[in-house]
Amino acid sequence: MLNDSPKLDRTFQALSDPIRRGMLARLSRGPASVSELAAPLPISLPAVLQHLKALEASGLVASRKAGRVRTVRLEPEVLSAAERWLGEQRSQWEARVDRFEAHLATITKEETE
Repeated sequence: MLNDSPKLDRTFQALSDPIRRGMLARLSRGPASVSELAAPLPISLPAVLQHLKALEASGLVASRKAGRVRTVRLEPEVLSAAERWLGEQRSQWEARVDRFEAHLATITKEETE
């Protein structure tokens, strides 16, 4: 996955907000109506809808309207893609730290000899 992937950018942008992360945490337990998602939040319904719009644009959630009720569900594949990217980055960072530690050990050994 490329570092400049627009989809990855939208995912992390959506995850950057605590309200949206709270919505995702709730949706991890199963689908919910917009009203159910909005109930515990300290924001207005229009603000909730704006957050849901950002989550849908990122692909993290999908919604379906049945009559007057809009039900939202988590789309875990997109979250998995972000998790894979983070895992790749972590592997690279750990390899760099390992090389740095080896370099420091070499320098320390040379200084003590």
